[in-house]
Amino acid sequence: ANDHMVAALLDAADELPANRRPDVASGKICQTVRQCLTMVNHNKAEYSMRWRGGRRSSNVEDRRGARATPRLLGGGIGTIVLILVAMYFGVDPTPLLQGMQAGQSASTSGTRPTAEDLKDDPLADMVSVVIADTEDVWNELFRQMGRRYEEPVLVMFSGATRSACGLGQAAMGPFYCPADRKAYIDLSFYDQMRTRFRAPGDFAQAYVIAHEVGHHVQNLLGISGKVHAMKQRLSPAESNALSVRLELQADCLAGVWANHADRARNILEAGDVEEALNAASAIGDDTLQRQSRGTVVPESFTHGTSEQRQRWFRIGLTSGDPDRCDTFSVDQV
Repeated sequence: ANDHMVAALLDAADELPANRRPDVASGKICQTVRQCLTMVNHNKAEYSMRWRGGRRSSNVEDRRGARATPRLLGGGIGTIVLILVAMYFGVDPTPLLQGMQAGQSASTSGTRPTAEDLKDDPLADMVSVVIADTEDVWNELFRQMGRRYEEPVLVMFSGATRSACGLGQAAMGPFYCPADRKAYIDLSFYDQMRTRFRAPGDFAQAYVIAHEVGHHVQNLLGISGKVHAMKQRLSPAESNALSVRLELQADCLAGVWANHADRARNILEAGDVEEALNAASAIGDDTLQRQSRGTVVPESFTHGTSEQRQRWFRIGLTSGDPDRCDTFSVDQV
């Protein structure tokens, strides 16, 4: 029984920020496994973003489990589009092309989940609430700009799915396709955040969605198109540097969302900001390259360093002003 309790403790502690995990071995924070487990469960409740009870979005498409044979096999224009889009987002297209050549099936259509569907699916439920919250914030901010906000659709898929930008796979991580104005996520990515990136927590998960919505905002404002056009005339290193600025701006816009959402609905609990900053740090180019290669190659960065991603998210979070997210006018990001 004690072994089961230890396992439960370790699983639960993984979902807490590092500074709130009890030190079972030293006994400095709690003396017994049972006491530690009680403390962890208390801290999990304390560190949970206040999303329950929020409005659910109607712009969620569930493709999990829906599968069909892809039309992109064998090369052709579809393959070219996929390569260009993958490069545009700083993603290595090699695993995508390998999946296509292998004939891997891909989901193509889905359903709009109802409240009843989401009742027993808390992760999808949270995603729906976060998307709805971004809709509320960006509708108002665009209104203040004298513009109309066109709400994106968030697609939940498993394994692989087709988009207007080509075949998307879970290996890509979450991505935004400007051609169909949809954001895509395989929810298993959140397991990777918790286990591989050591970045657990509801608000860390919300940050990922808000970042992709940030790309949608860039698309609506014409920023993405201008950057894409400029990159065609630049060297690979210069093109990567532009990609970094685009990604850091999306981080900042995610912070802008968090600022307004918290002011309007008081969604943040103690520790939530640290969760998002931890996630931003965990997926910085320097951190990921150091983990995979043992060294870093700055000219190959496409998303920014851990420090940059944290700093620009915090700029958006503290200011709540999209104009403060102009990563293209500063000399150093």
